[in-house]
Amino acid sequence: MTTRVPAATLISFAADILRANEVLPKHATITASRLVEADMRGRSGHGLIRLAAYVERIRAGGINLRPDIAVTHETPVSAQVDGDNGLGQVVMTKATEIAIAKASTSGVAWVGTVHSNHAGAAGLYAEMAADAGLVGLYFAVANANGMPPWGGTEPLLGTNPIAIAMPTKRTPFVLDIATTATSHGTIKVHAREGKPMPEGWVADAAGNPITDASRAGEGFLLPMGGYKGSGLTIAIGLLAGVLNGAAFGADVVDHRRDLRTPTNTGQAILVLRPDLFRPGDEVLTDLTRHLDALRGSRSGNGRPVRLPGDEAARVQADSQANGVPVPDHLVKELHELGVELGVDSPFETVETQ
Repeated sequence: MTTRVPAATLISFAADILRANEVLPKHATITASRLVEADMRGRSGHGLIRLAAYVERIRAGGINLRPDIAVTHETPVSAQVDGDNGLGQVVMTKATEIAIAKASTSGVAWVGTVHSNHAGAAGLYAEMAADAGLVGLYFAVANANGMPPWGGTEPLLGTNPIAIAMPTKRTPFVLDIATTATSHGTIKVHAREGKPMPEGWVADAAGNPITDASRAGEGFLLPMGGYKGSGLTIAIGLLAGVLNGAAFGADVVDHRRDLRTPTNTGQAILVLRPDLFRPGDEVLTDLTRHLDALRGSRSGNGRPVRLPGDEAARVQADSQANGVPVPDHLVKELHELGVELGVDSPFETVETQ
């Protein structure tokens, strides 16, 4: 069962929770907005389910609540943003805004982060570029290792996500994927809801599948596409981590188990203006035409073919019209967190024990 709550209400509540833990008001609002936006687009593994974990890390001293987020190296088409161990959503939002501004002027921009933290759903940042009429490509080093390199047995790689967003004259194309078969956030959702995992997500050291989400930590994540996914995971780690001087491989700090050590998370975003090679309107027209042709191509079930970003746009429209769905287990957790901190809860009818 789920409870529908207006997005603005959830953002206000989540921001109040963060402010109650001494997060700066502006940083609280940015972080809360990115969390709720993830839920609104169906990326629930990176939504409000993360709020309690963020609070736990803040209380343990693992987040700098007064960071000096600064550009430490810059050219007309690039920048490095030092997050000073601030909240990842805040750091990455600033990095994306810088990339959009630079690309709007220069045509292209690459912005990397260092000393950042978990920033949530990858697609949100790529789509910020698409909403500005630009192409966005986002990469990140995950905040925990759970997968060995192909052929290995030592977990030195994470879910390292990639997101690509393309503007069109209608629904943007937004690819948002982990390079493992699934993400830690999705596994967490399955564990909370008591749902089994499909085979192919997690396996033990002998290669046997693990389908009980509560036992996922006993095994390794599996890459998408076998050795190809493993190679892509490494490439993203090099682009978003090593180039910036951020953590990669054995240097990655598991933010779920170590709540105090700075994670030095690295992210990167590449933003392109669509008129680099020909008039921008022609590009948008062609992007729209080709994507519509794919949607209208023959399907096995008679329904339109669904492209990356289509379902997220549908879920977002539904959330805007009818409220964001919050599952019962999360309703209880959020309400109890609000009660503990003296924050007015939008879930006042929930009974706690």
